[in-house]
Amino acid sequence: MDETPKRFDRIVAILIQLQSKRIVKAQELAGRFEVSLRTIYRDIRTLEASGVPIYSEAGIGYSLMEGYRLPPVMFSREEASSFIAAEKLMQKFTDQELRKHYASATYKLKAVLQSADKDWISSIETNVLMQPGGNLFNEKAPDALALLFKSIAEKKQVIIYYKTADADEALARRIEPVGVFHDHDNWYALGYCHLRQAYRQFRTDRICQINLTENAFTLIHQPLQTYLQRDESACLTTEVVILVDKKIRKHLEYEMKYHGFITEKSVGDKLEMTFLARDINEGFARWYLMFGDYASIITPEQLKNRVLEIMDKVRCRINANH
Repeated sequence: MDETPKRFDRIVAILIQLQSKRIVKAQELAGRFEVSLRTIYRDIRTLEASGVPIYSEAGIGYSLMEGYRLPPVMFSREEASSFIAAEKLMQKFTDQELRKHYASATYKLKAVLQSADKDWISSIETNVLMQPGGNLFNEKAPDALALLFKSIAEKKQVIIYYKTADADEALARRIEPVGVFHDHDNWYALGYCHLRQAYRQFRTDRICQINLTENAFTLIHQPLQTYLQRDESACLTTEVVILVDKKIRKHLEYEMKYHGFITEKSVGDKLEMTFLARDINEGFARWYLMFGDYASIITPEQLKNRVLEIMDKVRCRINANH
């Protein structure tokens, strides 16, 4: 089999990736193209031999010499269509400043398409919709996500006025954002809070005001995933085992992971499901009541008692209205 066309496509893609980032590691390229490091080294030498000015440093990576630019990139029809889905997501799931910038970028993308491809894209974009679960940002801080991005990139502190679920008023917090993530229909910022002197998570819809300061970060922070893994291991402390009718398994799919799902095994016409739950007294107990008529609790006793307690309160309220 002739590998020349395949190798040519890979080398072009490597050249594009080198222009997309300041530094690209050989391991990153090998992982993307599913080839060996030796193959990547050979491809880099080919680019250098063709006159592409590549700067390399052992243990750091590769970068293009400052000032070198590729000619305009042409997108395939399929590549361009993937931006349509991304544009719809940006319109519904990000703040208004990021939406504005992405819309501008999308116009530039469409400008380089051929006429036939423009018509093809137009026929798709009017028939793709995204439906968010709720308000992701407080109306008083509509550009919270964009400012958090800027804070992370420039390593400058932000002052946020944050209102927790049980608070009457927003409280000022000076934080050093480590990263942002989307989970369970909400955007969160994770950062070091100088008020609490610890790392905390902040829901963007509870940020009532946000201001970027000129104060530089005072700490060196690890990658976001480090803190998320640490947080999960610290919170998932209670093992829960329930027996669920197989016919409702598909209805639990969406929230299982959020409640700490670990494993499941078949037991006749039921599934024995095991969780490591963050909060069995409120979060897990109330979730269980949504499908409790199709499930039973094996362990722990604490969860059984809490579910019965909530059911007694419901019964009392219903009877009080008669």
